[in-house]
Amino acid sequence: MGWGWGMSAGGWIAMVVFWVALIALIVWAVVRVFPSAGKDEAGPRAETPQEILDRRFAAGELNVETYRSMQETLAAGQLGRRLP
Repeated sequence: MGWGWGMSAGGWIAMVVFWVALIALIVWAVVRVFPSAGKDEAGPRAETPQEILDRRFAAGELNVETYRSMQETLAAGQLGRRLP
């Protein structure tokens, strides 16, 4: 019979389970070591001009008249960019 009867069905199943578990462990380890590899973020989100204006007004850097004037300027500029 040479080398014997070979591996039984239980041996083949155990081998498949072993290799699937080993590959899953390697993938898990790589994801844990390099957590940002799958993310598309380039960093913190930049503030919009309106958010900057609101923050400066809330901090007391701008008075009401200046805040409203700048809001109108921003609104006019945004409308102008949308037009062809």
